[in-house]
Amino acid sequence: MRILLVGAGGVGSAVAAIAARRAFVECLVVADFDPARAGKAVAAAGDARFVAARVDASDEAAVRALVAEHGCDVVLNATDPRFVMPLFRAALAAGADYLDMAMSLSRPHPERPYEETGVKLGDEQFAHAAEWEAAGRLALVGMGVEPGLSDVFARYAADHLFREIDELGVRDGADLTVRGHAFAPSFNIWTTIEECLNPPVVWERDRGWFTTEPFSEPEVFDFPEGIGPVECVNVEHEEVLLMPRWVDARRVTFKYGLGSDFIGVLKVLHTVGLDSTTPVRVGDVEVAPRDLVAAALPDPASLGGLMTGRSCAGLWVSGTGTDGRPRQVYLYHVVDNAWSMAEYGSQAVVWQTAVNPVVALELLATGRWRGSGVLGPEAFDAVPFLDLLTAYGSPWGLREGG
Repeated sequence: MRILLVGAGGVGSAVAAIAARRAFVECLVVADFDPARAGKAVAAAGDARFVAARVDASDEAAVRALVAEHGCDVVLNATDPRFVMPLFRAALAAGADYLDMAMSLSRPHPERPYEETGVKLGDEQFAHAAEWEAAGRLALVGMGVEPGLSDVFARYAADHLFREIDELGVRDGADLTVRGHAFAPSFNIWTTIEECLNPPVVWERDRGWFTTEPFSEPEVFDFPEGIGPVECVNVEHEEVLLMPRWVDARRVTFKYGLGSDFIGVLKVLHTVGLDSTTPVRVGDVEVAPRDLVAAALPDPASLGGLMTGRSCAGLWVSGTGTDGRPRQVYLYHVVDNAWSMAEYGSQAVVWQTAVNPVVALELLATGRWRGSGVLGPEAFDAVPFLDLLTAYGSPWGLREGG
């Protein structure tokens, strides 16, 4: 498989490090707006199959040209969600498949943002599903860890563990700390602000998709492998927009263990307008406040050496088991930062995000996953994915009782 990877930040660099160990990769073009960053990712991988390139992810013509130049079969988007649509469109126009880890951006309802959805995550992409299907190309959307692995878990639960599902509840948490930093998000702050301050979406069979206020419905969830109890709150996330399309359940939710300090910082950013993407003039220049916040914070990819703890992504499922009795399970994946740094030189959160698209690409390259149109991970058989993830040296777990 010949892959164009757009984005050589933390996740993109981790993708390169993981892909370097896999034989299915014929060529990996690592492209970034900053050619030095792309070159660094290629040099770190130390693989003759990899080449670095410069590309502006918003320039569809340039992306198409790069696909053609290197004969790429697929475009893997490792940029932030602002660039989903240009890369999505460029891949289709170039005759390539497409894979991302975050979907097209949402826009709140203009009058009732905490009751009704406006433009939902992924709506712009699903609007083009017929074009992708007619072209016989696949856009596999939301194929990171969250969204991504939890969506695979949903498919697995529906096919192998439950007769009826009451709730699919994504529950993510961690006990990560960063030495020397009072506030240092382990993932892209631009994306973090987008997810956490937008109205969270919930899905119910009798109601469809609706919204609540940010950080609503707090609950304490006990995470496995020593992480322990963490307070989780509703956050806008793609799983709630994906799972109901392919998996039958009465309710779908996403809750993230942010912590009161983290939530407090996000609320302050929102109160003073620093979450805005609208540029403001400062002297002779214009800058978006959110971009300023991102520039002022440490690069998440650089934090691994200062970080300790584990990251857990998982799906809590309740309903009626295959034996007809009530059942609750928690399907999960834990990455210890000490392991990911020692093994790959990547901090836990970015590595956990990066491994899943590589697994998916290998399944597509070998023909074990096949499809066309705009599809989520739930549209495919979960077992080959979970088996291959384990073979990559990062097994998943199942805890009975939630």
